[in-house]
Amino acid sequence: MASQAHLEKMQLRQNYRNVWHTNLMSTIQADTPYCCFALWCAPCVSYLLRKRALYDDMSRYTCCAGYMPCSGRCGESRCPEFCLCTEVFLCFGNSVASTRFLLQDEFNIQTTQCDNCIIGFMLVLQQLACIFSIIAMIVGSDEISEASQLLNCLADFVYCTVCACMQTQHKVEMDKRDGKFGPQPAMAVPPVQQMSRFDQSVPPSVGYPQQPAYGQPYGYPPPPTQGYPAQNYPPAGYPPQNYPPAGYPPPASGYTRQW
Repeated sequence: MASQAHLEKMQLRQNYRNVWHTNLMSTIQADTPYCCFALWCAPCVSYLLRKRALYDDMSRYTCCAGYMPCSGRCGESRCPEFCLCTEVFLCFGNSVASTRFLLQDEFNIQTTQCDNCIIGFMLVLQQLACIFSIIAMIVGSDEISEASQLLNCLADFVYCTVCACMQTQHKVEMDKRDGKFGPQPAMAVPPVQQMSRFDQSVPPSVGYPQQPAYGQPYGYPPPPTQGYPAQNYPPAGYPPQNYPPAGYPPPASGYTRQW
């Protein structure tokens, strides 16, 4: 029954909608220092990532995150730190996979086809190396023995590299969860534009000539023409206050004319 439940859980992960923040091919570029740290000190990284995946609450710890038959039967509640150390050193591959399943189930993350191909290639290469080692032991040929050793070295190199990339992928995903990336600006800063300022008496003109003032009385003499002295305009002695002329006939009775 337990194996059937785990199988159904694995099938359910294929229907998850979300994806990893970065795939396995881009983890080195995403966080190169941490990827190197995960390559050279893989068990320590696995310990830190599992503890961080549990939000630093070790009371929630279960061996292999509850995905193995031994989960909950190893005395994790009495000494979770010691049990986690034992897990990451003795069952390193399971510890990485368990942290991965834990994050996938929490955030509904599916594994892309590219990541599946990389993980599948790693597993197939390990199986081939094991098969060649068995054949070399049975046959006793030096050539097959050397070939099996080379294949084992290649399988170990791919295994360590893929596990380092997977742990970096988990770390980047938890950085996203904890909001360490920061919000991205929604739009660029608009360019500086020239605008009128409140401390200026007259706003600066933008390519248009200043227009003459309006509001002069109808019939007022036109503005000075070319050659007319501007300082003598309007003509001296022109009485604007005497307009209209005295003696102008008044308007009809009952009608008030506005000048």
